[in-house]
Amino acid sequence: MKYHSEITGWGTEAMQFLTEADLNCIIIFNDGVPPELADMAVLHQPAPILADFAAGDMLSICGKVFSISSIGSEVMHTLKELGHCTLSFKGGPTPERPGCIMLEGEEALTPADFTVGTAIEVF
Repeated sequence: MKYHSEITGWGTEAMQFLTEADLNCIIIFNDGVPPELADMAVLHQPAPILADFAAGDMLSICGKVFSISSIGSEVMHTLKELGHCTLSFKGGPTPERPGCIMLEGEEALTPADFTVGTAIEVF
C-alpha cells in the first residue's frame, strides 16, 4: 500500500466535473481547504504517502479499481502538501495537466458511488 485515505465529504460543485463527459474527473483536497476550493472538490483525511506513485500502480476509490496510466510532474508534491490532485478517468499515456493522475478502468465512477468514509487507496 502506497497511500490510504478516507473521503470526508464533497462540495456542491464537485460532481459536475465527473458527470461532464469532456471532463470526466474529480479534484481532491485534504479537509480544511478554503471554502472556494472545498466547493469544487472531494475532501479526504490527510494521510501519509508511503511511496511515490507510478504508471501501472492501481488506484481504488469508492470500491472501484483503476490502473494509473500516467502521472503529472506535480502530483506527488501537491498531494503531500495539500492532499490535492485531479483524478482523470479518461486514461492515456500523457497527463492532461501537471497535477493530474490519468486513470483507466472497466467500470465508470459515478456520483452515486460516493459515501463518506469510503477509501482512496494506491497500491
